[in-house]
Amino acid sequence: MNTIKSTFVTDITLTSPVLFLIFNRPETTQQVFSAIRKAKPPRLYVAADGPRSDYPNEDEKCEHSRKIAKNVDWDCEVKTLFRDQNIGCRLAVGQAIYWFFEQEPEGIILEDDCLPSQSFFWFCQEMLEYFRNDKAVGVICGFYSNELEYKPSASFFFSRYLRVWGWAGWRRSNEGYDSNINLLIEKQNTWKKDIFSHTDIFLKRYWQDMFEEVGSGKIDTWDIQLQYLLWQKKQQVIVSSKNLVQNIGWAQGAHPLTKDHNHELATSEINFPLTGPEMRERDTRADQVIEKISYQITIFSFLKKLLRKMIR
Repeated sequence: MNTIKSTFVTDITLTSPVLFLIFNRPETTQQVFSAIRKAKPPRLYVAADGPRSDYPNEDEKCEHSRKIAKNVDWDCEVKTLFRDQNIGCRLAVGQAIYWFFEQEPEGIILEDDCLPSQSFFWFCQEMLEYFRNDKAVGVICGFYSNELEYKPSASFFFSRYLRVWGWAGWRRSNEGYDSNINLLIEKQNTWKKDIFSHTDIFLKRYWQDMFEEVGSGKIDTWDIQLQYLLWQKKQQVIVSSKNLVQNIGWAQGAHPLTKDHNHELATSEINFPLTGPEMRERDTRADQVIEKISYQITIFSFLKKLLRKMIR
């Protein structure tokens, strides 16, 4: 196991900028902002979509959330991207990330329902520095929901899966991004053979269905496009072996979810100095647990989904 050269001390100053993505949830915005406030980033970017005209009182909730996120009382440069009109999750978040990386070469990204532990910030900062010039790495993730099923021995592992509940990246992470996944697919559609083996039938079908649903507009999201882009560029994902982020808005988001194990796992603090895996290889066991537990990709789930399609 390799020890990562660490400059971490308990009173270190955070030098990485933070992009804070907010919308209409003052309660969760306050909780996440409190964590950001404690970490004291030197530059805070706050982006917010506009209120939807057919949702009562949403303009008030949006304005309240914006006031919370701008309540900076430490030495910090604040920049905002506040929209008057609602353009939807896919465009609003995608454009906000583009805006962030236009001005910053690297940084940390948090949504208004992703509550981080304090070591999330230090973990991201150290990984940003350590892999800064390693173009084989695309993204750093602080969310790992399967810690109870399998915990790698090192502080982090290499994965092929993007987990966007608290992440960090570089300008290169977003290079080539297009919120229209159909245009991404037109440019290159080799992910099946580049990322998966010929035996990964159910995995390839799962992701093909996901890409098609996003491409058709059935799912209004921004992150599936980034997952596709990472695979197109054959970039790895760094994931913390401890869960550093908890989703606290599972019932209120743009895509409300049924509460499951992804929302049950509390955050913890990671130990420093960080340690890296002995081999520069994808942790296949960790990915298999993610596939089975988080994505529920099994033969049974595949057949169940296929049956639903047949009886429609």
